[in-house]
Amino acid sequence: MVRAFFPGSFDPIHYGHIDIARRATRLFDELVVAVYDKPLKSLLFTPEERIALVKEAFADEPKIRITGYSKLTVDACREVDAQVIVRGLRVFSDFEFEFRMALANHRLDADIESIALITHEEHTFISSTTVKEIAMLDGDVSSMVPPHVHLALKQKIGSMVERNSPNPPRD
Repeated sequence: MVRAFFPGSFDPIHYGHIDIARRATRLFDELVVAVYDKPLKSLLFTPEERIALVKEAFADEPKIRITGYSKLTVDACREVDAQVIVRGLRVFSDFEFEFRMALANHRLDADIESIALITHEEHTFISSTTVKEIAMLDGDVSSMVPPHVHLALKQKIGSMVERNSPNPPRD
């Protein structure tokens, strides 16, 4: 059995991620979608919220398992006995970053292979950062994320606005 590991922050998960994961299930016996909880970037959702959103996105996928992790990716791969790391490429600039990461991971564990799947054209512009920025500016992200993620974004951003708004008017 060949198990693949698809790591990411998934803050939030979007249709580009989902496309890569579903296509990877055609290549591997099992795919572990792994939500990294300590990325070097600003997060909107907690690790638990991100894991829940990812689980719901793949609830109908028997070949996909969801987990969280907070260590080196190769160490997490060894922990779940994954032989392959799956990554997605949207644009040419992604290649340089993914190439360096693949070389670093290979240096750390030469037995774990890295593969990159090129996203479908309709998803090339989607990134979690873009989704969050559009959503925070009250734009429509319904074509970029599943309905449950769209709802979670509205709720999270709404609660942030509520916390940062001045005192509500009194009757």
